[in-house]
Amino acid sequence: MTNNPHGGKLINRIVSNEEFKIFKENKYNLKTINLNRRELSDVEMISIGGFSPLEGFMCQNDYISVIDNMRLSNGLIWTIPITLSTTSEEADKFDLGDKILLLDEKGEEVAILFLEEKFKYDKDLEAEKVYKTKDKEHPGVRTLYSQGEVLLGGKINVVERNSHNSFYKYYLTPEETRKLFKEKGWKTIVGFQTRNPIHRAHEYIQKCALEICDGLFIHPIVGETKSDDVPAEVRMKCYEVLIENYYPKDRVVLAINPAYMRYAGPREAIFHAIVRKNYGCTHFIVGRDHAGVGNYYGPYDAQKIFYEFNPEELGIVPLFFENTFYCKRCGNMASSKTCPHKEEDRIVLSGTKVRQMLQEEEMPPIEFTRPEIAKILIEATKKKRTDYNI
Repeated sequence: MTNNPHGGKLINRIVSNEEFKIFKENKYNLKTINLNRRELSDVEMISIGGFSPLEGFMCQNDYISVIDNMRLSNGLIWTIPITLSTTSEEADKFDLGDKILLLDEKGEEVAILFLEEKFKYDKDLEAEKVYKTKDKEHPGVRTLYSQGEVLLGGKINVVERNSHNSFYKYYLTPEETRKLFKEKGWKTIVGFQTRNPIHRAHEYIQKCALEICDGLFIHPIVGETKSDDVPAEVRMKCYEVLIENYYPKDRVVLAINPAYMRYAGPREAIFHAIVRKNYGCTHFIVGRDHAGVGNYYGPYDAQKIFYEFNPEELGIVPLFFENTFYCKRCGNMASSKTCPHKEEDRIVLSGTKVRQMLQEEEMPPIEFTRPEIAKILIEATKKKRTDYNI
């Protein structure tokens, strides 16, 4: 299995110092548009090659092909539309061929969009195809319906990169991770996607994967997630403590993923695999309900979707894991594939139960989470309560 970027080439849309100087001299002639956090995240991922082969926001042919066929218009596998929306009124201000200055939430210059197309789209169709629901309680669908009714397509050039000050030492681009993996001599690298603190079940499947791969790439999302997800700063502390105490440090790399969670279940599982392929991974861990939320997706749908694609064409090996737990009779971590015992012998806690225990400053069982991790989460819960006067 090679670890070539998706489409064969790692994209870089960050302008040179000379181009940046020219931009500064001419920026006042440009029309502008403000980006939300999801769009800013997409701009960053496009510019550093995380979304290779995309060089900008999708034009209509690619958008329709992704919605209908889970492929770009050139036939390359791609499952999530990467789009920039605006209102009809604002879209009328732009002409094809315009250079549009993209601004962040503070009005700072981020990138230039070379406008190739502007087109209307069917939000209901996108919701049904990508998210399998039109229910606005679904966070991805809610975001979709809050967008403008016109999409702007075209390549981008980034003029100001996000510094990620909170996580600067863990900020690695796909070019940098690929170089690092090569320096370590790793031929096979397994990627792990997460938006949650790592608990014993995660640790178990990571170490199972590490038995067959040279290195483990823990790659937590630090872009926008649901409001009730554990904050990225807290999650990173958990990863640091776990790696320090329970992992072979020479076989693990921890880096942030600036991407935005869409909670698109099966389609996002494929998308996450492609992103890790761009970062240099040869293998990718796929859990039972990867990128899921609520009850919108069936059991193991996120794994079944991989069978719809030729493995060689996808170019990264998925590693499927069932729900894991601690079995009191086995005396270790297991899954239904390896454990013959009854439910009452298994320690399985719901997210709701864990949150309740943390709020009450009660340590979850050591079979569920490491004490060091539980302590960090309890302290974070106490701080949140204090900050909000709960």
